[in-house]
Amino acid sequence: MQHLTRNVLTRLALLLALLSPAVADEKPRQFRVGMIGLDTSHCLAFAELLNKAAEDDPQLGGCRVVLVYPKGSPDIPSSTQRVPDYTIKIKALGVEVIDDLQAMIQQVDAVLLETNDGRPHLEQVIPVLKARKPVFIDKPVAGSLSDAIAIYELAKHYNTPVFSASSLRFAAAAQAVRNGSIGKVTGCDAYSPCSLEATHPDLFWYGIHGCETLFTVMGPGVESVVRTSTKDFDQVTGVWQDGRIGTFRGIRNGSAPYGGTAFGTNGSAQVGPYDGYKPLVVEIVRFYRSGIPPVSAEETLDLYAFMEAADESKRQGFTPVKVADVKAAATKTAQQKVQQILGQ
Repeated sequence: MQHLTRNVLTRLALLLALLSPAVADEKPRQFRVGMIGLDTSHCLAFAELLNKAAEDDPQLGGCRVVLVYPKGSPDIPSSTQRVPDYTIKIKALGVEVIDDLQAMIQQVDAVLLETNDGRPHLEQVIPVLKARKPVFIDKPVAGSLSDAIAIYELAKHYNTPVFSASSLRFAAAAQAVRNGSIGKVTGCDAYSPCSLEATHPDLFWYGIHGCETLFTVMGPGVESVVRTSTKDFDQVTGVWQDGRIGTFRGIRNGSAPYGGTAFGTNGSAQVGPYDGYKPLVVEIVRFYRSGIPPVSAEETLDLYAFMEAADESKRQGFTPVKVADVKAAATKTAQQKVQQILGQ
């Protein structure tokens, strides 16, 4: 009996040895990616990174943009004027242009929502969520805090993985600080360009980049916000629930780099510069493969509440406002939208 058992085990060991190389050489699942919107430079940059990646690239290989639904902003000239030229360029990357959003969603495994204008995002993402296709929503996640909350509530309802982030979040210096390079973070002063767009809350359009750096370092938990603003500059100060202070400086005149200074229990560190799009696209591919968002809904919504609270502070004469009050008002509106969408 012992001899028989040893014989069986030996055969199993040989079988596993024969199979293991095949398992090791097995290619990851191939992903067909659909894109919504064709009015931001991200469309071409992301498609080029994915579609020119070698099949054996462990970070990007096997994930291709195959279809794009080009309809995005109806009334922002800086966006709408790009579409004709971008259409030519994205076709050169092997991407087919399609005018039927539902048909596109049915033919892909995952989605990049790239419309530069955040206002249509809620409407555009609903069929993606219903189809349960993982979706990356480029900045801004929506054109209002209430729409951002509604998107995440619907994602939860349909059990569809979603995430949104600026590429600044995955800059190596910011990630090092987040992962403990200077000990526990005690504060951060971040900065970035901050051009404005009349159709969006002030910081949603371009200040989002520096604000994302701030939240990458500080994490969620902002409690109150106060803003100072002039024609050329913004200064927004947030107080976190544990007493830490973080600031964002928005720049519209003079040199306008991306970066900041993080402070920690073991020292301080710079959290710039911008490292390009690839670190973000790598995270998007990981997200498609795992279904696990690298940024939580809580942190994303805290970030957008911070930016919305900055506008509220301005409306109230640059006085401090409680983020909880801003969230409560937006949540009430979001719940009404979700109920209408779900027919409740």
